[in-house]
Amino acid sequence: MNLYHKHLYFFRHCSNPDCFSMECQYGEICRARDYKEMLRKKVLSKFVDALPIPTILKPVQKDAGNTYYEVNMTEFKQKLHSEMPETTVWGYENSYPGPTIEVEAGEKVFIKWQNSLPTMHLLPIDHTVHGAHHDVPDVRTVVHVHGASVEAESDGYPEAWFTNGFKEVGPYFIKKIYRYDNDMRACMLWYHDHALGITRLNVYAGLAGVYIIRSSHERSLNLPSGRFEIPLIIQDKSFRENGSLYYPSQPDQPIEGLDVSIVAEFFGETNLVNGKVWPYLDVEPRKYRFRILNAANSRFYRIQLDSEQLFYQIGTEGGFMEHPIGVTEIMIAPAERVDVIIDFTNMNGKKIKMINDAPAPFPSGDKPNREAVGEVMEFRVSLSLSSIDTSVIPAYIGTLPQLPENMVQQKRYLTLDSKRDRYGRELMIQDDKKWDEPISEIMQVGTVELWYFINLTGDTHPMHIHLNDFQIIDRRPFDVDVFKKKKVIRYTGPAIPPEPQERGWKDTVRANPNEVTRVIKKFGPYTGLYVWHCHMLEHEDYEMMRPFFIINS
Repeated sequence: MNLYHKHLYFFRHCSNPDCFSMECQYGEICRARDYKEMLRKKVLSKFVDALPIPTILKPVQKDAGNTYYEVNMTEFKQKLHSEMPETTVWGYENSYPGPTIEVEAGEKVFIKWQNSLPTMHLLPIDHTVHGAHHDVPDVRTVVHVHGASVEAESDGYPEAWFTNGFKEVGPYFIKKIYRYDNDMRACMLWYHDHALGITRLNVYAGLAGVYIIRSSHERSLNLPSGRFEIPLIIQDKSFRENGSLYYPSQPDQPIEGLDVSIVAEFFGETNLVNGKVWPYLDVEPRKYRFRILNAANSRFYRIQLDSEQLFYQIGTEGGFMEHPIGVTEIMIAPAERVDVIIDFTNMNGKKIKMINDAPAPFPSGDKPNREAVGEVMEFRVSLSLSSIDTSVIPAYIGTLPQLPENMVQQKRYLTLDSKRDRYGRELMIQDDKKWDEPISEIMQVGTVELWYFINLTGDTHPMHIHLNDFQIIDRRPFDVDVFKKKKVIRYTGPAIPPEPQERGWKDTVRANPNEVTRVIKKFGPYTGLYVWHCHMLEHEDYEMMRPFFIINS
């Protein structure tokens, strides 16, 4: 019985069907008040609202050497579907998702991130979660530009949080103006909140946006550009009848004695793209470039086009691949990005749906209902060709430097496991350690390391390592029971090379159950304190995050 049907069962069998008081024999197991609203409300129509395109943020000041932005975090109302009332959300610069920040490779950028949020959170806070205890403010933020090669003080360390007007600050060093040197290849990053213990709530409330690095090499490729290049930020959410965001206050089995308890994962009832529920996009019969980001809390997306045509993938999180590849489906875990071209040439009048069939939780959960989260958005080839399409899908994009294994100076064997807390809840941990335990990953700047993610759980974990990119070496099945008993890796099959869609620079990797996933990474060029963690935000918030420290040689 899945979660929805479990609550529907309790709603139908409850001895107090009105349930407008909190007195009920099923108590929080039912939560019929919330679910009654969901059952009563009208089912939202799909593909009735146009896809919004995030605006490009303008700098406050720009000269030959530096660019300066100010970005404000606020609470406001936004129409997420034409059939719903306005929804109260959080966002950057009064927009959910936030405006796109576009910079040039090597451009020195300074950003003043400003918190102007209210003191009360939109969503239920579990004060038993690390970093979210009653002795810190409920509303606090810190911004992480995900995938950036950046100095530690500007990385958005989870304990470097601050409140409205910097009235209160976290225990880690606070910089009021962050510096981004952008010494990276052309790629799409994203910025989002990273406050310890409430990242899942702040991102779900709307604190996310796209950060794009451009280069002269990118412009020389003659890819679709301008209005023919569009970011697609995919998330899932649930709503109450009044249009407000719904986020559960208890897991499937409520915890006695806790008003609010973290849930193992969150999966919404609707898909949103660029802040709109099930939108459509009118396109011309030509090539378009889409920069796709999975910004969901926990949901994986395995996307396809129902026309069965190809995505031409040209890049991963860290920039371009060496050659484009044509694929009919793409798996995107939370925080992963792909750079693709879709060719709508000679498809005049067609309607093409982007669909999703990834189980939730991944990989062993139920497949999504095709009529609900099984559909993401619709492309309509309804516009006349405005000009001749001279853009290309290049046969060769450029050399992709490799990190060979013979450069490795350190190997680390890092388990991904779960335990039970004092309330009997499952909590996910890394390397058999919680957040507050002493730092165990310490390396000299410039060191090349090989990390073995040993997954002992039933979930695929999207593992993100801060500060620049890595490359996937392989995945290999192993005997989990033997490892748990003897702490020995006994492989049960050959090594599996990364999928073609992953053969580029990455900052997030899917570590699958019953497999050892190996990645190679050079740590630098900066020193200081960074973190590595699962990017399922409910996991990250409840112990599945650890610091690492880069020291001078």
